[in-house]
Amino acid sequence: MSDIAQRKADHLDLCATDDVAFKGKTTLFDDVQLVHCSLPEISVPSIDLSVPFVGKRLKAPLVIAAMTGGLDRADRVNKDLAAVAQEHGLAFGFGSMRPMLEKGVTAGYMVRDVAPDAVLLGNLGVVQAGKAPTAQILDLLGRTGCDALCIHLNPAQEVVQSGGDEDFRGGIDTITRLVEELPVPVVVKETGCGISRAVGQRLVRAGVKWVDTGGAGGTSWVGVETLRARAATRTLGELYWDWGIPTAGSLAQLAGLGLGIVATGGVSSGLDVAKAVALGAVAGGMARPFLQAWTAGGQKAASEQAAQLILEIRVAHLLTGSRTPKDLQQAGIVIGPGLERWLPKDSPLRARLP
Repeated sequence: MSDIAQRKADHLDLCATDDVAFKGKTTLFDDVQLVHCSLPEISVPSIDLSVPFVGKRLKAPLVIAAMTGGLDRADRVNKDLAAVAQEHGLAFGFGSMRPMLEKGVTAGYMVRDVAPDAVLLGNLGVVQAGKAPTAQILDLLGRTGCDALCIHLNPAQEVVQSGGDEDFRGGIDTITRLVEELPVPVVVKETGCGISRAVGQRLVRAGVKWVDTGGAGGTSWVGVETLRARAATRTLGELYWDWGIPTAGSLAQLAGLGLGIVATGGVSSGLDVAKAVALGAVAGGMARPFLQAWTAGGQKAASEQAAQLILEIRVAHLLTGSRTPKDLQQAGIVIGPGLERWLPKDSPLRARLP
């Protein structure tokens, strides 16, 4: 097995467990309360959860987030989860497509046969994307039928990873090039450390329309690499295991910049998704809960997980008197002191506080 394939296999094994969670840092969703409405004046069937996303439309504001790809084991996982996305009208994200880009490996990436209408999100690291000509990336997207390309930023993970990248220069130039030259939307995503307001502003200037918080509080990808690391980087990984901006904090930082936001990073329930939407996200995404459901019971269990999450999102809309996610973004919220520290002084969220 190649080094990349072994790394992907290790990631799949580790992320099916709770061993890679953040140790002390939380998402800060516990610091968000939605204001209850005793007179919602809406019926449950009338609630419309559909949202626009990367030029398409989702039936509910939920993304089965990036997980795996590039090895035979990933093929069954991704086909089953992509089929779940198709069944429920959700988006599905591939794990890094580096094996396909560099080695021509297709296992785990060819899922259009089971998900002809689902929104598919491609995925490349900013360093690998910077080395690849646009034409090569276009071919990758065309062969897989992706509707958008996620460019992931993961410097903390890379510096802990044995043999990981160490040169992160030129990232914004790569993103600008791809925004200008690709015919599909570019989604800039973090992988467990969150996106700050300053980075968000740089991305807006580069023409980016979509971001994925990939915030702290769920799976620590520094933790994942620490468990895989040689002794030389294990100490470093232990030190930075909990590094990053909490997911709700990243949402607070990005509010008002005009970006379409997907909230990932420790999103674990439909209520978390609803809180993320209330903070300005278009959708919430999660990976590990779907992987754990699939590991326990295959596609059927993953589908049941999706149905349960959608029900939880719907109930949150009912109990806040919100017929649509747009209505939920106008509803009242209460923010605790931990999250309030992440709010910029001019944040539009402040106008909705009691």
